Amino acid sequence: MISKIVENLAEALAGVHDGATVMIGGFGTAGQPVELIDALLAQGAKELTIVNNNAGNGTTGLAALLQARRVRKIICSFPRQADSQVFDALYRAGDIELELVPQGNLAERIRAAGAGIGAFFTPTGFGTALAEGKETRHINGRDYVLEYPIHADFALIKAERADRWGNLVYRKTARNFGPIMAAAARTTVASVRQVVALGELDPEAIVTPGIFVQRVVRVGSPAAMAA
Repeated sequence: MISKIVENLAEALAGVHDGATVMIGGFGTAGQPVELIDALLAQGAKELTIVNNNAGNGTTGLAALLQARRVRKIICSFPRQADSQVFDALYRAGDIELELVPQGNLAERIRAAGAGIGAFFTPTGFGTALAEGKETRHINGRDYVLEYPIHADFALIKAERADRWGNLVYRKTARNFGPIMAAAARTTVASVRQVVALGELDPEAIVTPGIFVQRVVRVGSPAAMAA
């Protein structure tokens, strides 16, 4: 019987190794898998490369992971906001590496990894510092920059519901980067509010098919939160 449900957060994060590239879903705090981030903090892996839209808010979630000096590099599109003090301090001290990627390029680089695309040309970033050292091309009267996919060892995402095969349904804007990150990672871990029986999810409503998900953990219950 195929079941991708794991008993707790510690089991969900098993195998995350030092130096791993980890994609973390979320747009700011919307759809951020906070419980999985906290479990990663407890798990102990270090020298991580994190792929996220932001670089942490306040001192919790992703910001806590940065504050613990567990992240070597972050790839994101929006590293600075009013409450990004943890990232700001680390970056100014030279204690973290930043790869700044325009948001559309970030999404497409992740999507390209899941789609098996080797590289793609985009006009975004041409003529700016972000294009320095990259191949460019003039196509049909427009200038483009060559960008490469972003692959990950692990993706940590948040969904609303799942079945034991790992099929996922999201809640509104919490969906954001989750579907493309799930396809781009070797191991995708999804935290969900509810696990339902097979057949209860409308096939037309399933956004991420279970083939892209390796582990599912229900959060909010004592069993799931146990270490």
